[in-house]
Amino acid sequence: MSWKISAFAPKEVIQATLIAHEDALEWGPDVVLSGREIAEDRPDDWVLEVWFAHRPGKADKAAIAALFADAAPALETEKLPDEDWVTLSQQGVDPIRAGRFHVRTPDFPPAEEGDTIDLAIPASQAFGTGQHETTAGCLAMLTAMKQRGLMLRNIADIGTGTGLLAFAALRLWPRALFTASDIDPVCIAVVEENAALNNVAMGARPGELTMLAAAGTDHPLLAARGPYDLLIANILAGPLVELAPDFARAVIPGGHVLLAGLLETQEARVRAAYRRAGFRLAARLVNGDWSILWLRRRAR
Repeated sequence: MSWKISAFAPKEVIQATLIAHEDALEWGPDVVLSGREIAEDRPDDWVLEVWFAHRPGKADKAAIAALFADAAPALETEKLPDEDWVTLSQQGVDPIRAGRFHVRTPDFPPAEEGDTIDLAIPASQAFGTGQHETTAGCLAMLTAMKQRGLMLRNIADIGTGTGLLAFAALRLWPRALFTASDIDPVCIAVVEENAALNNVAMGARPGELTMLAAAGTDHPLLAARGPYDLLIANILAGPLVELAPDFARAVIPGGHVLLAGLLETQEARVRAAYRRAGFRLAARLVNGDWSILWLRRRAR
């Protein structure tokens, strides 16, 4: 990304723009949008950041302004050096602990305490190094599932990004059949590289990881390898709602879904969609402003 537009506003305003962006259809895949708090001691002061691979013009600025329900705040445009800002922003980030997992970049040494599961994810163009609250929340929820005695034999991670959550599930249920997918074909090479870094075998047998490119569950191999005991999807609230019927068909009766990528303010809409599809809440946690949901499909 070579250009960035920033807009400063209260937390609730920025969160509303994130939801508006998610529901809009005209945004191209090369535009990256996120919101965050400005500083830990100012939790209600947020900034909306929009990255472009091209110089943003009047139409781009108008599209950003249209995300605000009321008058948009000032839009600050900044030209960035020609560097991989996703990679640079993740280099040297501190390791995190979430559930049994210690997630780090290769710049840090592995954890060696007790039953800690160490995973290394380098800075990457694909989402999911563990730093985001949704990814960390999923790691904590996977740990809780294992602690509650869940026996899983067939798992799929939809929208896997770097492969981190698939690797984590594989460590907890090493005899299961594993499938990971992402809508972005670039992620196939990313996952393969990260699998090698973490000694995860790629393949089609139990204990190995099969990786493919797919939109949602729309892939013949995903269908052939199902139905699943657990589907993991750390994506966005809008796609999660749309995928509820597909996930219900892809999960066995009594099976599970782990959903993340939704703001707490979006939780009711997501849960309603899955309730209609036959799922009931097993557990939830809130990490920052994000909800992580463990839902179980009704048994026949």
